Amino acid sequence: MNVELWVWLTTVAVFSAVIIGDLTYQVRHPHEPTFRESAIQSSIYIGLALLFTFVISGIWGGQYGGEYIAGFITEKSLSVDNLFVFLLIFTQFKVPRKLQSEALLVGIVIALILRGAFIALGAAFIENFSWAFYVFGAFLLLTAIKILKDTIRDLKPAEPGAEYEGSKLISFLQRRMRTTEDYHGTKLSIIQNGKRYFTPLMLVMVAIGFTDLLFALDSIPAIYGLTEEPYIVFVANAFALLGLRQLYFMLSGLMERLKYLGLGLAFILGWIGFKLVVHALHKNELGFINGGESIKLIPEIPTSLSLGVIVVTLIVTTVWSLYATRVNKTKKI
Repeated sequence: MNVELWVWLTTVAVFSAVIIGDLTYQVRHPHEPTFRESAIQSSIYIGLALLFTFVISGIWGGQYGGEYIAGFITEKSLSVDNLFVFLLIFTQFKVPRKLQSEALLVGIVIALILRGAFIALGAAFIENFSWAFYVFGAFLLLTAIKILKDTIRDLKPAEPGAEYEGSKLISFLQRRMRTTEDYHGTKLSIIQNGKRYFTPLMLVMVAIGFTDLLFALDSIPAIYGLTEEPYIVFVANAFALLGLRQLYFMLSGLMERLKYLGLGLAFILGWIGFKLVVHALHKNELGFINGGESIKLIPEIPTSLSLGVIVVTLIVTTVWSLYATRVNKTKKI
């Protein structure tokens, strides 16, 4: 897949323009998006992402189109998992609803920057080290196990004071930074008595940025398990993140019902991790494994099969979650 420099520059420019326009509007008109507004905007972003499949297929071929749509669906699914953590952050910091939209948008910008860096590093890693697929595969398998354990734990009644993974970092910053107790609109810092104080919104941004870093470590190896093309990795991530803010407000009342989604994500990451290990065995050049010769006991897993597994898994876990919560609600009544 040959992607010329001007295509890269145009793609980055278009995504940047959309994000800057959205950020500018949000700063000037901070508000809580309505369900209708969020649904329309989210549908537009998802529609554009799906239509882009035809662009890639038409220019570079159907194989790359399949890799892109599989990568987009995977990244979108992992992005929904991000929303659960964002909800926990907003709850702990008691972020006003009208400020959550801006916080999410800034978080998306941070996520795109971080993922852009990881995409470049991942591409260089794969190009220069044939054993990179072993590392990515093992990492995804371990991540799948962690998500599985976390999901099973979260299925139990929530413990008072439950915290997200970045709580210790925020506590450290609060001890070493002058912070205010109240929010001051969209300001990240203010001057009081001649001294600068950071507002809780600044800490929220840091928490979201730290969360984005953790999720980037999972998502980039996952999509590299579906395609080795950096351009596809980038556009799939960009499209998945663009509608994340709107998706949050659209699903905010539904997220608590998707309690089995984590099981589906764990299975998807485990599947992709297994796919990467199989691919690594086919390309094996490590002398201590089969004398540096490839191992082809298991056929390579095609992207089309992975796409089917991903879609079916998401459908099953979503329907299962909605049905289970409905049954539990009926029993309580």
